[in-house]
Amino acid sequence: MVGPRANWKGYIKFGEVTCPVALYTAASSSERIAFNTLNRKTGNRVKRAFIDIETGDPVEREDQVKGYEVGNGQYVVLEADEVAAAIPESDKVLVIEAFIPCSQIDTTYFDKPYYLAPDKMGRDAFLLLRDGMKKQGVAAIARTVLFRRMRTVLIRAHGKGLIASTLNFDYEVRSAEKAFDDMPDMKIEGEMLELAEHIIDTKKGSFDASTFDDHYEAAVAELVKAKIEGRALPKKKAPVASKPSDLLQALRESAGIGAKETKPKRTAANANRGVGRQMTAKLAAKAKQAQAPARRAS
Repeated sequence: MVGPRANWKGYIKFGEVTCPVALYTAASSSERIAFNTLNRKTGNRVKRAFIDIETGDPVEREDQVKGYEVGNGQYVVLEADEVAAAIPESDKVLVIEAFIPCSQIDTTYFDKPYYLAPDKMGRDAFLLLRDGMKKQGVAAIARTVLFRRMRTVLIRAHGKGLIASTLNFDYEVRSAEKAFDDMPDMKIEGEMLELAEHIIDTKKGSFDASTFDDHYEAAVAELVKAKIEGRALPKKKAPVASKPSDLLQALRESAGIGAKETKPKRTAANANRGVGRQMTAKLAAKAKQAQAPARRAS
């Protein structure tokens, strides 16, 4: 079996200790459902073309050049070799600048994760770093040139190895103040808070990524299947937000308190609906089993 291909190979250095390592992609979107853009009239695929916005003429690749706008319609032209010369030179070394407590990590800055594994010749030093970080409960901040950009990387112990997450720069992360600017200055307490805590307690669980379903991928797959079979999918109703005046009652019903008890008479129509629901459930279970082999792991 062919092993995973390294995205980057280099060294990790802490103090005067250096060991060879490799980065492997920890997350990939290659298995997601992808679409092609078609011509609605002919059904043929279309291709993207670069068009001069003034003349309307197509521009071939060899005539395309990068430009930085400095004013209204005014650009500084940057040739490919000029851009390449400006890229920092990589020394292939992840230099650890500091160890920080794991409790201080702000996940808002996380960009992309990579598995960090040792070369055969550097396992002893690698294990020393991993176990030392585990024992101290810290993560490492390192910097190097990755994929032609100077990047800051957060390194943490992860299972038998380490995981390195590239970090967004501070200017790339938007302030939370504007997002929460309209939040009212009020405090929830009393029965409403107690009911909310009760609901949270009943829903407590543990993190298990294998239980997370990609509902979008499943819905698109079902849509494609329905199109092939000539079926129409039912339209879903949009959820209705709870009104402030109904919030307490909604909390009580969620907690199983104060729900209206209505027991309709068991008429023939009601009985048939019950059987219909059972049949629908069985058909849904069969459809799910039939689709299971075709599903791909996220």
